[in-house]
Amino acid sequence: MKNVRFIYNPYSGENVILHELDKVIKLHQDKGYQIVPYRIDRDKDVSEALDIVDETYKYVLIAGGDGTVDSVVNAMKVRNLDLPIAVLPLGTANDFATFLGMSQDVSECLELILSTEAKGVDIGKINEKYFVNVASSGLFTDVSQKTDVNLKNTIGKLAYYLKGIEEIPNFRKLKVKLTSKDMIYDGEMYLVLVFNGQTAGSFKLANRADVADGMLDVIMIKAVAIREILPLLISILKGEHLDSDKVLYFKTDDVLIESTEDIVTDIDGERGPDFPLHIQCIKDGIKVLGIK
Repeated sequence: MKNVRFIYNPYSGENVILHELDKVIKLHQDKGYQIVPYRIDRDKDVSEALDIVDETYKYVLIAGGDGTVDSVVNAMKVRNLDLPIAVLPLGTANDFATFLGMSQDVSECLELILSTEAKGVDIGKINEKYFVNVASSGLFTDVSQKTDVNLKNTIGKLAYYLKGIEEIPNFRKLKVKLTSKDMIYDGEMYLVLVFNGQTAGSFKLANRADVADGMLDVIMIKAVAIREILPLLISILKGEHLDSDKVLYFKTDDVLIESTEDIVTDIDGERGPDFPLHIQCIKDGIKVLGIK
């Protein structure tokens, strides 16, 4: 039998995967695969899940949200493990898998994974870490980090929005310098997001992003006057913000972001590195099963 390392996060989403384990095993066995499971533990490094992976393993199946996918991909990169991955998008936030067109119906998703060839997909690199969906810095970027896990499991994405409202009193202008071969910006901002995917918190902010173009989409929300914030939010909800003069938007494969301020960073919902931030696109950085 061909082995599949199955890494699942029992805390993701509404613990859906705990009710789907038999289905995962059966559908793989029907196709001649043997599932070798690993249950993620908050107190252990997920990289140990890869200790037993050798040439008998055909791919790594990940059940969880963006943060889970991010942590497994980083562990694989550290080990130079060049196996395809497949994702069961069962977390609170599944922006990366959703962008790739993966279904949240477990049976449908597995059937697609088991019937498709792996395709190369771009990923981002920020300093020495990798990200699959988005790296961000500035206001609201640590909402996911601060949101209680139990609350996320109870009310899902609404927990992020409620936490975001709590952060409004912290609204302030942030001084940054952004440099790439395509753009130089030295000024104030509220938020900068560097997308490999298209969405953050299920908001489609980078609707021109392409996960196979070898480029990242940079979106910076400039530090506009308070009276201009509401119209800007409306344009974001309408998907018209990329052409706004209140937003700096461009594509690049390499960008440096610097700041002397204490600004929080985030990678796929987890804490990111300190400034300066050197962000690159890694063309075809991972191979993914289940893409139509």
